[in-house]
Amino acid sequence: MELAVKTLEGADAGSVTLSDEIFGLEPRQDILHRMVVWQLARRQAGTHQTLSRADVNRTKRKMYKQKGTGGARHGAASAPQFRGGAKAFGPVQRSHASDLPKKVRALALKHALSVKAKEQQIIVLDDATLAEPKTKLLKDRLASLGLSNALVISGAEVDPNFGLASRNIVHLDVLPVQGINVYDILRRQTLVLTKAAVDALEARFK
Repeated sequence: MELAVKTLEGADAGSVTLSDEIFGLEPRQDILHRMVVWQLARRQAGTHQTLSRADVNRTKRKMYKQKGTGGARHGAASAPQFRGGAKAFGPVQRSHASDLPKKVRALALKHALSVKAKEQQIIVLDDATLAEPKTKLLKDRLASLGLSNALVISGAEVDPNFGLASRNIVHLDVLPVQGINVYDILRRQTLVLTKAAVDALEARFK
């Protein structure tokens, strides 16, 4: 698959050939779904927790005698049915992460890239650099490329000026090539790759 390479100003800068082994697969929704669920589960903090019977700071003494009161039989005031008591079967701190084979994760990334290639939603840039960190300047450059909702994948490092200029633009994410992931690819309309990112991806999957 051959795509034209653009500069950030919108001018032509040659062309690049994308590998069919990475960008030419027939997308499988089941693999993409497994990967997105895996990513979002790993993002959960898992710090939710309520007080159990052992955690409640109340006396453990029996409230009143077992028989002769005419009322129900109760033990400690820390029981869940009392005001100020513990929570029965409440959430506890835990990890929501699950296992997903490394080969499935790599395959899911290829399928996500193939989705964007199939829908013609990939733009290749010569590079993603700015002379000064000006948000208005970057917005004008993106508008000239027709980008309003995009994920930009740069080389090994994000240009500092480009990164600063992009921070206040909605629906725009900027990541180094090491941070490329299925969820961010699918949640943005257009995938913008630099030539360095294309080279790094092809070297990664060789």
